[in-house]
Amino acid sequence: MQHIKMTALSMAVLGLGTSQVGHAVESDAWQYEVTPYIMTAGLEGAVGVRGVTSDLDMSISDVLDDLEMGFMGLLSARKGPWMYSLEGVYFKLGDEPSKSVTGPFGRVTVNGALDLTTKMYVYQGSIGYRVLDDTTSVDLIGGLRYTKLDVDMTVALTTTPGIVFPGGARSAKGSESWTDAVVGALVQHPVSDSVALVGYADVGGGGSDLTYQVIAGANWEFSKGYTAKAGYRLLDWDYEEDGTVWDMTASGPYLGLGIRF
Repeated sequence: MQHIKMTALSMAVLGLGTSQVGHAVESDAWQYEVTPYIMTAGLEGAVGVRGVTSDLDMSISDVLDDLEMGFMGLLSARKGPWMYSLEGVYFKLGDEPSKSVTGPFGRVTVNGALDLTTKMYVYQGSIGYRVLDDTTSVDLIGGLRYTKLDVDMTVALTTTPGIVFPGGARSAKGSESWTDAVVGALVQHPVSDSVALVGYADVGGGGSDLTYQVIAGANWEFSKGYTAKAGYRLLDWDYEEDGTVWDMTASGPYLGLGIRF
C-alpha cells in the first residue's frame, strides 16, 4: 500500500482532463485552447512490483523534496458541436522512503526500509459532442486514457525479516502500460457573463479493472481569450497485472490558465 501526498509547483503532476470554458455553439469556426496547470494533490493507494508492495506516508514538504520533474498540458479544439482534446501528464518522484513493506517474506514496519522511485505518464485523447446548448451546456465525451508506470524499488535497510525480491535480489524494477476506454459528460453553467461552473465525470476500463475521474470547478474569463480555471479533481485507477499493482486515487485542487485562439 502506497500513500503519497503530492504537491506540484509547475506545469505538473495531474491534468485537469477535458474541463474548459463554455461557449455557445455559434458557428463552424474552429476554436482552440491551450491550458497549463498547477495542482496540489494527494495520491494514495497501493503500488507493487514483483509481488512486493510498499506503504508510504509523506508530508507535503517531503514530496516537495522528492518531486524531481513534472509536466502537464491540455490542448482542446471545438468546431460547431464537436470537441476534441488531448492531455499529457508526466511526473517523477525520487527516493520515497517506505513506512512498511509486505511480500512473501512477511511484513516489515521499519520506516525507510525501502526506497522507491516512481515515474508516471498519462495521455488522454477525447472526442465530445454537444447534446444540449441552452443556458446550461452538456457535452457527451468518449476517450482513451493511456497510462505508463515505471517503479524502482531498492532495499535501503537491513531488517528482520529481510526484504528480498524474487531470486534473492535487493532491488527490482517494474514497468507496465495500459489503455482504458472511458465515457463521460461535461456540464457547464454560466453564472455571469464571464464566470461558468464546470462539472465533468468519466468512467471506464479495459486495460485496468476500473478507472474514473470527477472534476468540479469554475472558469473565469477575465480578459478576451484568457480564462482562469480553479476547482477540485479526483482520478482513480485500479490496475494489477503480473505482480505490478497501481491501485491509486489522486485528488486535490487545481489552478490553470486557458489561452484561447
